[in-house]
Amino acid sequence: MSIKTINELDIEGRRVFIRVDFNVPLTPAGGVAEDSRIRESLPTIRHALEKGARVVLASHLGRPKGKPDSKFSLMPVAQKLA
Repeated sequence: MSIKTINELDIEGRRVFIRVDFNVPLTPAGGVAEDSRIRESLPTIRHALEKGARVVLASHLGRPKGKPDSKFSLMPVAQKLA
């Protein structure tokens, strides 16, 4: 049994969970310094949206020490992605 790609799945009207690697470097001001990982995920995200899926993205940024830390917020990534 082989693992199907997103192109082989019937995702219309379904919720699709996509694990993305948005662990990108940030500028001292808190913006995205380098966005290649974000840009590389766009074809998959667009494909799911064009097929009528409801997309849920999951990622992380950095490695906080067991408690919330605002410097690891994905808000700058969300703004860039938008």
